[in-house]
Amino acid sequence: MTEHDPASEQPGATGATNGSVDAEARGSTIGWWGAIVIALVFIVVGFLGAVVGSNAILTKSLALTRTAREWLASALFFVVIAILAVALRLLQRSKVI
Repeated sequence: MTEHDPASEQPGATGATNGSVDAEARGSTIGWWGAIVIALVFIVVGFLGAVVGSNAILTKSLALTRTAREWLASALFFVVIAILAVALRLLQRSKVI
């Protein structure tokens, strides 16, 4: 009869059976309502920043030339997308989502 050797187990093994992971190993979960709220916030902020903000630059910044407005609106669009991507990654790292 052999003894159980914890050193031979794979790192990160949780001891759960059938491939399931227990709640402690997963970290905190936010549930469906929290996920829906976070998704809606990201969609609204992304739309307002990228689409409405770019449109406002194109239509309201008449002191700038057309080319400058186009570049500024394009830059705002991509900056908003980059900020949202970084925010999502930070939320993933902190195990919020």
